[in-house]
Amino acid sequence: MPRMLDVSDEVRAEIGDEEANRLLAGENAPGSYDCTSCRTPGDSEHERTSTVLFIGDETAVLAFAHATCLPSQVVQVTEEQLQGAVRSISGDTVDLDPAKVVPEQAVLGVTSGLVLIAGELHPALVVEPTSPIARPGTTGAGDDFLPLLIEQGFMPLTELSEVPPVQHGWSVLLAMGQLHAVLQPSASGGQPVAWWQAHQPLQVTEGWRAAANKHQQVLMFAAPVGSIGRQPREDLLRDALDKAAAGGKLVGAALPLAGT
Repeated sequence: MPRMLDVSDEVRAEIGDEEANRLLAGENAPGSYDCTSCRTPGDSEHERTSTVLFIGDETAVLAFAHATCLPSQVVQVTEEQLQGAVRSISGDTVDLDPAKVVPEQAVLGVTSGLVLIAGELHPALVVEPTSPIARPGTTGAGDDFLPLLIEQGFMPLTELSEVPPVQHGWSVLLAMGQLHAVLQPSASGGQPVAWWQAHQPLQVTEGWRAAANKHQQVLMFAAPVGSIGRQPREDLLRDALDKAAAGGKLVGAALPLAGT
């Protein structure tokens, strides 16, 4: 049965006319799916559905979203993000290279909060995956999340007594007062690419936004799965950060602010 799919010209250009036509005919498209934006179920037989193509350095994964959540589009991401953060793509995944199939992997949980360092409040993002992150191209139960970030220039932290060094080339994208993405340098030297991208722009508090505008930078802290958790208050978040740092499970950097 034909699906109610939207395949944009840019998605068609990437996957080819033959694949696009198979999708529209219902041959390769799932009937039901989990929306890659809002994470709730969708049905391409009964509601308009967008095809969203995530493209990394070597791999491409086709996801589906309610047309009311996202338009059909191509989203450039890092290979690490594809391997470690793209999740809940149900049904058939389309890979431009059949030898590189992307399994269901962890999601990066991002929490915003104000952190007091040396008597001053700083806007912070705390990143914690939902499961261990393996190094791309490897198998096994190891967790390479922190080593991968340290290789990118993030500093191991044993305490939160001073602001961590600036991570040049990275930035935090705020637009219209909402958090959209954490950007990192492109491997090709072009425009920065999203290391993490919000499925829907995240609201931040007025105090967080004011502190970000004051400092023109945001502190990013990262910890392995199970180290921080979802803390309902900033004092509890700080306690969890201190405990992770003391246990050698925290890295951080100051990222310049992009946007307002």
